[in-house]
Amino acid sequence: MTIDSPEARLLLCCARSRRDPEQSARIEALLQERIDWDYLLRIARNHRIMPLLSWQLNAISSESIANGVLDKLRTYSHNNGLRNLYLTGELFRILRTFETHGIAVVPYKGPVLAAYAYGNLALREFDDLDFLVRRQDILRAGELLAAFGYLLGYRLTRAQEAAFIRYADQYFYVRDRDRSVVELHWGFASRALSFLLSTERQWWRFERVSLGGGDVLTFSSEDLLLILCVHGSMHRWERLQWVCDIAELINAHRELDWGRLMEKATAMGCRRALLLGILLANELLGVTIPEKAARGLQADPVAKTLAGQVIEWLFREDADSQGLFEESLFQPFHIKVLERLQDKVRYCARQVTVPSMEEYDSLPLPAYLFPAYRLLRPVRLAGKYVRKSLSS
Repeated sequence: MTIDSPEARLLLCCARSRRDPEQSARIEALLQERIDWDYLLRIARNHRIMPLLSWQLNAISSESIANGVLDKLRTYSHNNGLRNLYLTGELFRILRTFETHGIAVVPYKGPVLAAYAYGNLALREFDDLDFLVRRQDILRAGELLAAFGYLLGYRLTRAQEAAFIRYADQYFYVRDRDRSVVELHWGFASRALSFLLSTERQWWRFERVSLGGGDVLTFSSEDLLLILCVHGSMHRWERLQWVCDIAELINAHRELDWGRLMEKATAMGCRRALLLGILLANELLGVTIPEKAARGLQADPVAKTLAGQVIEWLFREDADSQGLFEESLFQPFHIKVLERLQDKVRYCARQVTVPSMEEYDSLPLPAYLFPAYRLLRPVRLAGKYVRKSLSS
């Protein structure tokens, strides 16, 4: 798909950590066009790639860059770098505490992804810390986070919190004094996509990553790529940053075992999500598609159609990084990403019957009545759509 906006084309040229003469020449050529700098900075901020834009433009000696733009980018990147260092220190502090109390966790995304894929902690924006944790350790981990000032981001009683773990796949905790966020995951995209991504450690491979003078254990490059493609598809690829993550990870790890990766994605039912992420990285950021993935794309025209939709939505003139899609109970995008009939059926059933935070918030019930939340959800949804139809 052709991207007409010179600002979008310039942003795509800058949305990468590596520099080369050919790319620099393309950037300088684009700078000769009439660039709306306010718009460029706005979409870069919305898509969370201001540090990459700063990194590339600061290497270009051009009078075509409007006055003050580089100063704004440098200030933003400096503040982002300081924040990233602070959160990296927080990550190590949390890891030590969990380890001391016998809670096994695996950090990923955030500073780990910045180091593992971008090779530079300052080149990726993030504002939370993500950990994979066993379901049975969630409540104990939350108690340890509370000692650091982190509080659960939902208004739940202790009994509701324990019950909701059966339906959710993550909890997030917020510390008010510095707005730091920690997310504890014990599943991947369970509500949105119904993928069968097991969180049992025997399903995954792990590697050591150098980070901030130490090292941490995280997912292997193949497994992390799979998880990131599922995450991007769950959020309908609303941020260009998530495509950058895919591109940077592939470029940084040329030794990826594509045969194992494709087999695992097929077995877990998320092959199309993987192919979609790879295709977006190719179409937008020029990543070479490996032969095994190319064969998969030839046999899956739906992935190509979805990629075209994402690219169109990403750079709509009237869109920002939020609200690119009309909200509805059954998202056509999600249904199309799911390639197996049983997953489509499971997705629709979960959307109607699995309680969300709204049900727990709307009606406090005693513990012995918690099963009624599964009945409350379809009733609440029916009332919502009746009111909407009457008001339209």
